[in-house]
Amino acid sequence: MLSFAPPKEKIMKYLVPIILFLAACGSENKNETTDIATPETEVESSPNKYEGEDHFGKIIKLTDGGENAEAYWSFDNKSLVFQRTDKASGLNCDQIYYGPIDAVLKGEREFAYSMVSTGKGKTTCSYFLPGNKEIVYASTHPSHEECPPELDRKQYSSYVWQIHPEFEIFKADLSGKISHQYTDNEFYDAEATVSPRGDLIVFTSDRSGDLELYTMNIDGSNVKQITSDLGYDGGAFFSADGSKIVWRASRPQSAEDQKMYKDFLADHLVSPSDMEIFIADVDGSNVVQVTDLGGANWAPYFHPSGEKIIFCSNHHTKGFPFNLFMINIDGSGLEQITFDEAFDSFPMFSPDGKYLSFSSNRNNGGGRATNMFVAEWKD
Repeated sequence: MLSFAPPKEKIMKYLVPIILFLAACGSENKNETTDIATPETEVESSPNKYEGEDHFGKIIKLTDGGENAEAYWSFDNKSLVFQRTDKASGLNCDQIYYGPIDAVLKGEREFAYSMVSTGKGKTTCSYFLPGNKEIVYASTHPSHEECPPELDRKQYSSYVWQIHPEFEIFKADLSGKISHQYTDNEFYDAEATVSPRGDLIVFTSDRSGDLELYTMNIDGSNVKQITSDLGYDGGAFFSADGSKIVWRASRPQSAEDQKMYKDFLADHLVSPSDMEIFIADVDGSNVVQVTDLGGANWAPYFHPSGEKIIFCSNHHTKGFPFNLFMINIDGSGLEQITFDEAFDSFPMFSPDGKYLSFSSNRNNGGGRATNMFVAEWKD
């Protein structure tokens, strides 16, 4: 189980943002727009950058307050789509937001964003479709217009995520208009991402009785299950050439761990304390376990070369902090990328390889806010 090893005061400081966003993949005003100042754009002396983060050049802090995560690039490098919660302003569970980023990177304007989900229910895991004018995301709004009830975590001895069976996958344009519902069942369907080839969507579902990866054509047809081992398979992304996928997975081995996993899943829960990174061909063949580090290794994304993977991990602490690491696809060459004392995760390279987006607790005034950052990337 995930060990929250720090003293109680650190747990309270960092537990809330990680609970909200460690899982994968509100306002009723769908067209709400927020402008966020981004003054912290210094290079080597930036408060956004820590010693040892040699792969980073200039780092831009995009948001300031609330819980902001899973910022994913459009295929033309010009926009980000992400999920956001801000209970202080009445946004009580995640909604999906979109914002242009190209002018921000050029220093021409501040980052501005607007809601593109319905403002109802809970959403997760948004991603651009080919053409950069539409997105996919998962939402509970057909079943719950309000936020789903929050889990009473005090009754569990280990850290758990909720796997809402009400999540369905939708397609919407950047004005928020839904044009297609990909899934419609009583199972968890979420964590959808899209191939750069524009032909496939990969997502996670428990429709088989286990949390497995599935692919479907870009129009939702030809759904195929591509994993089958017991354990949570989720958070999959395609390589830049669309030939492979990378994902996080738990593989409970002992009878006790398998029973715990199945019992949690029966209650629509999963404990993500022991996960490793895997890659495979897009049809699920030629599976390779890339990491064997222990702890929670998750949020993987391919380096543009296709030869490395960046991911989030607490293997070095088995508690806090969580930092970004990079590793070769053969499991060699492990390198620590960030040196935060709290939480860095959800890394994604821009398609042109020039920038890395990620979410972090850094430079948040000592509070609980998780903000989005974009760093110039240096190989």
